[in-house]
Amino acid sequence: MRFLNLSFLILLFGQLAMAQQSDRPNIVWITSEDNSKHYLKLFDENGVATPNIESLATSGVKFTHAFSNAPVCSAARSTIISSSYGPRLASHYHRKITEAPMPVGQEMFPAYLKAAGYYTGNNAKEDYNLVKSDTVWDQSSRKAHWRNRKEGQPFFYVQNIHTTHESQIHFTAEDMKTKSTKTPLGSYKIQPNHPQTHLFDYTNAVYRDKVVRMDEQVGAIVKQLKADGLYEDTFIFYFSDHGGVLPDSKGYLKEMGLHVPMVVHIPEKYKHLVDVKAGQDIDGFVNFIDLGPTVLSLAGVDIPKAMDGKPFLGPKVKTAKINKQKEAFGYADRFDEKYDMVRTIRIGQYKYIRNYQSFNIEGLMNEYRYKQLAYQEWEHLNNANQLTPETKYFFQTPPVEQLFDVEKDPFEMNNLAEQKAYAGVVNKMRKSLNNRLRSMPDLAFYPEHVLLKNAWSNPVAFGQMHKKEISALIDIADYALSDYSKVAAKLEKALQSNNPWERYWAITAASNFGKEAAALSGIIKNIATKDAEGANRMRALEFLAIAKGQDVAADMSDLVCGLNDPIEALLVFNTIVSLIDGPVGMSNFYLDQSKLPQVIKEDPLVERRLVYLEKKQMLSLSK
Repeated sequence: MRFLNLSFLILLFGQLAMAQQSDRPNIVWITSEDNSKHYLKLFDENGVATPNIESLATSGVKFTHAFSNAPVCSAARSTIISSSYGPRLASHYHRKITEAPMPVGQEMFPAYLKAAGYYTGNNAKEDYNLVKSDTVWDQSSRKAHWRNRKEGQPFFYVQNIHTTHESQIHFTAEDMKTKSTKTPLGSYKIQPNHPQTHLFDYTNAVYRDKVVRMDEQVGAIVKQLKADGLYEDTFIFYFSDHGGVLPDSKGYLKEMGLHVPMVVHIPEKYKHLVDVKAGQDIDGFVNFIDLGPTVLSLAGVDIPKAMDGKPFLGPKVKTAKINKQKEAFGYADRFDEKYDMVRTIRIGQYKYIRNYQSFNIEGLMNEYRYKQLAYQEWEHLNNANQLTPETKYFFQTPPVEQLFDVEKDPFEMNNLAEQKAYAGVVNKMRKSLNNRLRSMPDLAFYPEHVLLKNAWSNPVAFGQMHKKEISALIDIADYALSDYSKVAAKLEKALQSNNPWERYWAITAASNFGKEAAALSGIIKNIATKDAEGANRMRALEFLAIAKGQDVAADMSDLVCGLNDPIEALLVFNTIVSLIDGPVGMSNFYLDQSKLPQVIKEDPLVERRLVYLEKKQMLSLSK
């Protein structure tokens, strides 16, 4: 009923808009998958030539600082289609357990174009973590095309290019022997935080080949528009749906995971709609939340106030103002079966990263990531103790907060957060990040299974109702940023709170302190055995292993076998894998899978952890 009423209002609104403006531009998005700006010479000297994308920039504008808000497909695309931050909508988990509803009174942005008379077509990937109504697309399939519109009808059309997707470099060792690359090996620099090996060299070359092929496909789409006489009637956007795809990019809040290429062709007929000239660069920061409002702005459609984004092109947008924008915000939570809550904010040249669970190694097992041979080799070199200090970081735990000057240090190798000279910068960026998390508010301060049970009917309303509580949870999580002696009493108080999620974040903060917080082990040991929340018992056992070196293998096994929620169990399995593969090195974990409830064993994400743990158990028994 909500969609029906909203559809009527949108239709009425659209008819009014059509009456006001009959001559409207077409808009095409050409979206490649999984490639950061670093692979295109147009943006980075270490990239390859992409003449078709370069041609679009010549006839339009290049955005030198365009950022995805999330470093993986579904979370990034959900941000784009809603024009809103994922942690506010609960659309930030990849892959979705179930779709989250759109906020009441807000639609995915193409719905407003459709109601205003535009043909809306998507060919063909969606990958939304949000419920999509039938008001969004006229067509969303491989059959969608602007040629399917009514005569004279303006169109908004999305063409997705899969060529550069992560799966395209899941080559085999045999492929390396039999298949050569068009890009000469060694014709670029392997980034300095990667192993300097033949495999990484070959992977770079293969991926650059994919970027070249993708550019050819961009050119073919533009050629179609020209053949149809639409080139000078159409704004053409090219951008990637997030960064990637070599190790420590896709799925990570590094520049390689978030900083994307973006250019926009400005059609001659509609150049009066924008405050830019052909061939111009825009250096101001634009985020994926801004893409939908920008399209609405160019189409002359009012932008709903509920959207988080703002337009960066359009009749009322001044380039000078956009160039003053110097902030980008990013988030990472669950990627398939891997949990690790991280937030980041970039302001100008500085990038601040907040690792809320800094006891997790960055290279924590993720089955899909590790299909790539480069990931496998990196792990093998680490296990053989053959990594350099510059490359070993991936299998070490990061600090709770990091600061990088990404203009001087583009691969984020030199953490400035603990240097006194940068204390002011750290404080400014920490405050800016927390202001964002509180104002949304960020729903991820509740475990995912809690949101699914309590918030899913209306996540945005749930967040607003619990805004004060979320702010308190942020404060407790941030105890980990202080000297332990200054927050020990506060932690002890929070550990005894009646609020289970205050206890959850107090334990998490204590684990970030590690052995320094060992004095809290008495209280936390009590939580490990008596807390009503399985997630809290898990976090308590995790703390005892990290801070006290306690053998918790049997307790973890008993805990997960006693759960009935597969998503809560998934969180526990994540910690089990972290304790095995991380610094704790828990080597005696054994799980009798016959004791697991069937509902847990049947979950596809849990199954990935079970397969991995079974391999670990077999390896342990063989030694």
